[in-house]
Amino acid sequence: MPATDAERPTAPRVHTHSVRIWDLPTRLFHWLLAASVVGLVVSGNIGGNVMPVHALLGQAVLTLVLFRLVWGFVGGHWSRFTTFLPTPHRLQAYWQSLRRPASHQHVGHNPLGALSIVAMLLILLMQVGSGMISDDEIAFTGPWAVLAPSAWVSWATSYHKTWGKTLLLGLVALHLLAILFHRLRHRHNLVPAMLHGNQEVMPGTPSTHDNLGQRVLALVILLGCGALVRWLVAFGN
Repeated sequence: MPATDAERPTAPRVHTHSVRIWDLPTRLFHWLLAASVVGLVVSGNIGGNVMPVHALLGQAVLTLVLFRLVWGFVGGHWSRFTTFLPTPHRLQAYWQSLRRPASHQHVGHNPLGALSIVAMLLILLMQVGSGMISDDEIAFTGPWAVLAPSAWVSWATSYHKTWGKTLLLGLVALHLLAILFHRLRHRHNLVPAMLHGNQEVMPGTPSTHDNLGQRVLALVILLGCGALVRWLVAFGN
């Protein structure tokens, strides 16, 4: 005789609680970078009189990327590179977990997400760096174009307008597809955590440092990175 619903064993209920995972500086970095990249793509496609805005957005992106590199060493617990840069073992385990829709939610960046972040930072550095020495001979000349050999300027201009742009847009598309995949496959909505900073996690998961002192430190670092970028731009002019 088949067992009734009341007689069937049920899986033990896992109790989770909300913990601050993403500190405010990391969240602001994420959304400011997203807005700046959108602005770069739009202004670059328009060209002409909008190119000064394109240049300013490029400086903003470089400032944000430099900030994130520093923040990866001194930021909140889950924003540090040591907590999310993947090892081969972590990558293999996570890849296997993708086959199980009911697998537990990864705290912070998952290993594949971590690789995409590293790739994004590198591609953005390449894109901004190539823009610094680009010269389209029409509406834009990078501040370092006069310092570089003509062959470098030609290569940088071509890369910036073709391969670099394509790689950047490809990474953005992969990022959006990964968010959609987690939402549909694992029933994990990754967007809210990057808005309010909290995530439902297992007991014992440490929270990140997100106090006033950390935020003041982040502001000082951001201003320092901005000053460095301004100096780099002025160095070529």
